[in-house]
Amino acid sequence: MNERVRELGRRYARVATRVAVSHPRLWRLFRPLMRRTFDRLAPEWDGIRGPTAAVPMLAALDRIDETPRVVLDVGTGTGVVAGLAAERFPEADVVGIDLAPRMIEQARRQHPGLRFEVGDASRLTFADGAFDLILLLNAVPFAGELARVAAPGGRLVIAFSHGPDTPIWAPPETLRARLGEVGFVDLEELSAGAGTALLARRAPGA
Repeated sequence: MNERVRELGRRYARVATRVAVSHPRLWRLFRPLMRRTFDRLAPEWDGIRGPTAAVPMLAALDRIDETPRVVLDVGTGTGVVAGLAAERFPEADVVGIDLAPRMIEQARRQHPGLRFEVGDASRLTFADGAFDLILLLNAVPFAGELARVAAPGGRLVIAFSHGPDTPIWAPPETLRARLGEVGFVDLEELSAGAGTALLARRAPGA
C-alpha cells in the first residue's frame, strides 16, 4: 500500500473517530470502510505500528494494582495488547475483539492460547458488567458501551501510541467529558514514549 493511500486512510480514521466519539449513532456510516481498510492492513499491521506502539499501554498497566478476573481488549488488531495483558495477568480470562475479520485471523495465529472474536465496539455482545479491565490501544472509544460492560469498580485504559498524532485519537478533554457522563471516575492521564494514556475507574455505584 503506497504512502498516499495510507495518508488518506489516516485522515479518514481521524474523521471517523471524531464523529463516532461525539455522535456514536453515525458510526454506521464509517464502519464498512474502516473494516475493509483494516482487513487490507492486517498482514502488515505489526510492521506499520512498530515495536514501540504499546509503550503507553504498558505504562498504564504498571499503574493497575488489582488483578482482574476478566479482561477485554477492544480493537485488538493482531492481539498485541491482549498478549501483554495475558502475560501481566496470567490468571485472567482475556478476550480480544476487532471489527476486521482478517485482523482476528492474524491474532489467532499469533496468540493461539487466547480468545479472539470479530466484534463492533459500538455494539458489544457481552453482558453488562462483564469485565474488570478494559483496554483500548488506538481504538475508537464508545463511552456508553465501555461503561455498560465494565464491572462496578472496574478499570479502563485508553491509550494512543503517538498521542495527538495517532490517526485514531480523541482529545483528553473530550474523553474526560464523555467518560464522566457515563459513570467513570478517578481519571488519570499519563505520557510514555511518544504516546499517551488515560486511566479511569467505573464508579462502584454507577
